Amino acid sequence: MGKAAYGWMVMRDESIPGTVVRTSTIPEELGRLVYLLTDKTGTLTRNEMVFKRLHLGTVSYGTDTMDEIQGHVRASCPQLPPPAGRNSASSTPPRKAQPSAPKVRKSVSSRVHEAVKAIALCHNVTPVYESRASVAAETEYAEADRDFSDENRTYQASSPDEVALVQWTESVGLTLVSRDLASVQLRTPSGQVLTYSLLQTFPFTSESKRMGVIVRDESTAEITFYMKGADVAMSSIVQYNDWLEEECGNMAREGLRTLVVAKRALTEEQYQDFESRYTQAKLSVHDRTLKVAAVVESLEREMQLLCVTGVEDRLQADVRPTLEMLRNAGIKIWMLTGDKLETATCIAKSSHLVSRTQDTHVFRPVSSRGEAHLELNAFRRKQDCALVISGDSLEVCLRYYEHELMELACQCPAVVCCRCSPTQKARIVTLLQTHTRRRTCAIGDGGNDVSMIQAADCGIGIEGKEGKAASLAADFSITQFAHLGRLLMVHGRRSYKRSAALGQFVMHRGLLISTMQAVFSSVFYFASVPLYQGFLMVGYATVYTMFPVFSLVLDQDVKPEVAMLYPELYKDLTKGRSLSFKTFLVWVLISIYQGKPPAAPARGLSAFSPLLSPPARSRKRAVASAVSGRSRWSRKRVSRQRVSRPLRKQGGVLMYGALVLFESEFVHVVAISFTALILTELLMVALTIRTWHWLMVVAEFLSLGCYVASLAFLNEYFDVAFITSAAFAWKVSAVTLLSCLPLYVVKYLKRKLSPPSYSKLMS
Repeated sequence: MGKAAYGWMVMRDESIPGTVVRTSTIPEELGRLVYLLTDKTGTLTRNEMVFKRLHLGTVSYGTDTMDEIQGHVRASCPQLPPPAGRNSASSTPPRKAQPSAPKVRKSVSSRVHEAVKAIALCHNVTPVYESRASVAAETEYAEADRDFSDENRTYQASSPDEVALVQWTESVGLTLVSRDLASVQLRTPSGQVLTYSLLQTFPFTSESKRMGVIVRDESTAEITFYMKGADVAMSSIVQYNDWLEEECGNMAREGLRTLVVAKRALTEEQYQDFESRYTQAKLSVHDRTLKVAAVVESLEREMQLLCVTGVEDRLQADVRPTLEMLRNAGIKIWMLTGDKLETATCIAKSSHLVSRTQDTHVFRPVSSRGEAHLELNAFRRKQDCALVISGDSLEVCLRYYEHELMELACQCPAVVCCRCSPTQKARIVTLLQTHTRRRTCAIGDGGNDVSMIQAADCGIGIEGKEGKAASLAADFSITQFAHLGRLLMVHGRRSYKRSAALGQFVMHRGLLISTMQAVFSSVFYFASVPLYQGFLMVGYATVYTMFPVFSLVLDQDVKPEVAMLYPELYKDLTKGRSLSFKTFLVWVLISIYQGKPPAAPARGLSAFSPLLSPPARSRKRAVASAVSGRSRWSRKRVSRQRVSRPLRKQGGVLMYGALVLFESEFVHVVAISFTALILTELLMVALTIRTWHWLMVVAEFLSLGCYVASLAFLNEYFDVAFITSAAFAWKVSAVTLLSCLPLYVVKYLKRKLSPPSYSKLMS
């Protein structure tokens, strides 16, 4: 119930709207995290792509020179013949060459136009038009509403990168107006619509890291194979050049996501030959995937490199202060991403995951055991620096030097793993759990992060543009990375502290009454007679003590503002001092003290010998039965029974007072001890509470009121005349005070001599 209450409080927090708790078993794990493993795209960044750079090899265009690209596109597009069925007079006539224009200018214009056209054709984006006509006139005005109006068009695609590229081509003048399974239509700046037939489409996969299309220009019947992908996949496909690797590295250092675009012109015979082989490969029964890939690779040879694009993925709001807060809280952050090394390093620095003044050790690519050994030795000599390692090098090191690599990596303030596959992400989480024995948390937003999230002790998913796969698979779901700070610093702290207090009190409540029962049984020769029977036991476990103990879920040691302002307080939680073997033993000693103090001296045991005879033992069992309400023996006769001195020296604070101080009313031991037991439990809860809530006060008085009201109906267990007397009141008060006052004094001295870390902040 307490964990369910924690989840409800998290979802009701207005500071982190949209947070969903999908599990009620591990909320306290949020307060003991040491390692945070995060994805980059969509987690630290918004997954909102903005086109920033176009590089053609000899010339580069940035955000401030996009108007030049627009001019090149506008100058080149009219040279294309108009599509069939359209009046050529309605379009702009072909531009004549200007004598003053240099020849290289025309070459640049045509290259820019080819690059923009390739970007506008090679994608999986579909334009969608919203109907503005009424339902009754939907059929009549359907075509009119699809008149390619810019304000009525939206783009849909599987990746935001694709949408960003198509939106950029629209901004420079080449607009995607229609796409279906068979054709693609582009609109030029002059309003001319160019139609291309889609002959083949090769979708993007994580293995190939590229996608391509084969199109036929309806006006010229030219067949072209366009392809784009990551530089590592395209570098071996395009023709030799001396600038691709360098420029991709430069863009990656600026934090841009790069794509390489290339093309290859096909003749009709070449395409027909490819189509026949491709169809035959798709119909193959054995090794179909390998055969299809082999046929496609036959086209991916000596392709003409057109351009390299750079797209920026903006950081999410408040990522920098959140990472700074988590780092100050003692949480080590590892970024696991599939992007290239330069991009991951740039994002790590721009997001302050790695401070700009902090050294960064880039793990060199290794492929053998010897190389891995040398590189690990070089890394061992570095002190207090962030580690940047690629997935291939990580795989080699884990194969031969798993323990050494994890030992060195765990000492780093931050680790960046680039080019990581989903399997590698999950393996890193498992290795951290195995080698450090510490709590881990994984956070991501895409389907490729699901394995990592499920492998961690605590999984957090972000509802982003890549769907809800990570959100649904995680233990907690948030809407943005900035909410992670409050989720850990405030709710993680509260859940852990409250669960520790709640668990200790449940244990104390059961151990206390068990100790009293042990004392009672030992006094009466271990007779199988319960001290409290029937409704007394049921009431003690429910209405008499349940509400105050459960109200501890409202307790808080520091205010949320203080926890967010001083994240260093989170470090104490990771040590596990709130619930450990030490605190367990302390509460066991408290329960024994309140239920059973040290036994009587050994010299007093000789007095038991007269009671060992059968008549004495039978008489004591009869007294026990009468006290507990199980015998019809006269209460007045029991009241006259006297207990020997050694028996009075046995027992605890509660039983000691009843057996020693009030021997003349021995039959009232149950009433005195049970009432003192209830009051002791209520006072112990009150002494533990750090910040009072009005519901806590209501719970205390409600439980006390339920007990007082039930006394009138418990004639079977209590003597009404005795419990309404002043003697009963002061005797119960004395026993309760003796049980709680020393503990309060010890607690007060401990706070004065060894105050908690947050005491100065609260004052």
